[in-house]
Amino acid sequence: MNLYSFAKTVVYGVLKPIYRFEVIGADKFPKEGGILLCSNHIDNLDPPVVGINAPRPVNFMAKEELFNLPILKSILPGVRAFPVKRGMSDRDALRRALKLLKDGEVVGLFPEGTRSKDGQLGKGFSGAGFFALRGEANVVPCAIIGPYKPFKRLKIVYGEAIDMQPYRERKASADEVTEVIMANIAALLEQYKTK
Repeated sequence: MNLYSFAKTVVYGVLKPIYRFEVIGADKFPKEGGILLCSNHIDNLDPPVVGINAPRPVNFMAKEELFNLPILKSILPGVRAFPVKRGMSDRDALRRALKLLKDGEVVGLFPEGTRSKDGQLGKGFSGAGFFALRGEANVVPCAIIGPYKPFKRLKIVYGEAIDMQPYRERKASADEVTEVIMANIAALLEQYKTK
């Protein structure tokens, strides 16, 4: 068992009894090919929660500072996290994410860039659209429906994959594609928030 599988098993075992995950749509998750997994962002636990419930391993960008912490710097690469410098254009991180997508991997992204203070879906940054268009991958929208409260149900909803080819063919802008992604996340939040 590799570190990713081991960590996924351990983290799932710890978090599942506390947050009582209800996972919806995992059966529709594409079994192969590059996927940009885009989710809303409401809590620091979002990356592990999205990752452990996804049917395929997910590579997440993580802020570079985390890789300077003694324990995390040896663990993060083993759980498919890679560093990104925040607040600037990080060419290494961009290249790494695009290569992963082109190699048929899953890359996880929170288009809002930071956690929502009020739980409402914010505006997405155009980086999501950039990766979707340039990464030769389709997009799976994801909605985390909380809040994170011990022993309350937490929903993780994976939507239908969005085919990016029509957007590439007509040379859509990164901003337009980001809006499409955010609209799909918003639709999932609306559809499942009271069910």
